[in-house]
Amino acid sequence: MKHLRRPARRCWMVAHVAVSVSWLGLTIGLLALGITACTTHSPAMTEAAYQAMKVFGDWLVVPIALASLGTGMVLSLGTRWGVARHHWVWIKFWLTLVTLCLSAFSLRPEINNAVAAGVPDISLVAAPVVSSSAYFFMTAVSVLKPWGLTRWGRKHRTEAQKVVDAVPVRPTT
Repeated sequence: MKHLRRPARRCWMVAHVAVSVSWLGLTIGLLALGITACTTHSPAMTEAAYQAMKVFGDWLVVPIALASLGTGMVLSLGTRWGVARHHWVWIKFWLTLVTLCLSAFSLRPEINNAVAAGVPDISLVAAPVVSSSAYFFMTAVSVLKPWGLTRWGRKHRTEAQKVVDAVPVRPTT
């Protein structure tokens, strides 16, 4: 894929940060509702917390997660970072896929079960803790960019250097 020009890259970056922060905020909201449902002594409050979690889970979690994945893919493919050239991008890609799948296929059904049962479920506290930790980790990795190039990234860099070195230099007069 051709690299994005600066204005497009910046727009995609803003979109990616916005939806990624939204995903993190949504997860923190789910955590607060899960804690509320598990610690309250009111069955009505437990039911209300799980109903709110259901709205978030049914309408927001998957679209925001997909938007985060999509904007991240555009940025990685449209910039020098690539998807598999740097360890930090590769790890973020796989963590995003895993958390997206867990949100869609595990968290949402668990929320639906809790709404139907109406009793506190500690797994609806544990799941947002795990996913929030993953998102904080991905944020730190995005800022710090640790671990260097992957094997494919080193190979790509070597090939790019050979192409640059192969270009003849014109003599100056």
